[in-house]
Amino acid sequence: GFGDINDFLRDIFGSAFGGGFSGFGFDNGPQERVFRGKDIRVHTKLTLAEVATGATKDISIERYSPCGSCGGKGAKSSSDIKICPACKGTGSYKRVVPSFLGQSVEYSTCQQCNGIGKVVSKPCPDCGGSGLVRKRETVKVNIPAGVEDGMQLRVSGGGNAGRNNGVNGDLLVVIDVENSEEFIRKGNDLYSTKIISVPDAMLGCELEVKLLNGNTQTVKVEPGTQSGTVITLRGKGLPSLNSYGCGNLYVKIAVWVPKHLSHESKKLAESLRNNPDFNPSPNKEDQSFFDRLKNLFD
Repeated sequence: GFGDINDFLRDIFGSAFGGGFSGFGFDNGPQERVFRGKDIRVHTKLTLAEVATGATKDISIERYSPCGSCGGKGAKSSSDIKICPACKGTGSYKRVVPSFLGQSVEYSTCQQCNGIGKVVSKPCPDCGGSGLVRKRETVKVNIPAGVEDGMQLRVSGGGNAGRNNGVNGDLLVVIDVENSEEFIRKGNDLYSTKIISVPDAMLGCELEVKLLNGNTQTVKVEPGTQSGTVITLRGKGLPSLNSYGCGNLYVKIAVWVPKHLSHESKKLAESLRNNPDFNPSPNKEDQSFFDRLKNLFD
């Protein structure tokens, strides 16, 4: 309505000319000031396993809360709270000044009462008249599955209390995801590596692949598997935040070639050296082999 229009004009012209604006007669006058407490930012650590399932964290914080002795008023008795004599309870000073649009109204915060409109003659001994005391408290924060490192969650009203029983600020929880020895994360997908022997690569085998939830899944390695082959386990990655579905788990196969051989092993390797089955001769149709060669230095 007109009040909103006037507030908009006051913001625009007040910031330009150093004061409030009452153009076109729409001056609502000073409003009762509501104080908002400051936000609090904290960090909390999560493992990848906790990211997969979501977690509830007990977070210890220090924040300003309403004084229990005076109920946040700053004085134990209401008779000790008086109307500010400087601003007459408005919390601000009003001054009408001429402008090229007619008149503008400047409002400035009362320095005696700090904009509250009231002064305390006998301050509460526990809070010193501020109405606030600093306390260490534990807050339970529910963290949804699928969050990412550096993401910030907002807990409305979890911050510092506002003066004069005002509005609480928010608690901002920054997520720090710990590195995993087993998995690398890229978005909702996970990557891991399994090392197999040369005979297993040649003949094929079955592997037990560890999943993020601690369980294992058996996967089949086909005979003739090359080092760098990737096996995809669909839906075994991380869940999507606030949506359906999960990413994939990609298992990269690395063939381990021993550096030190016994005399008998060397003789066996020598016997295989001249065997045509062991000479490198990849088929041109094996596109995956050549793709891995191209990506060798990526």
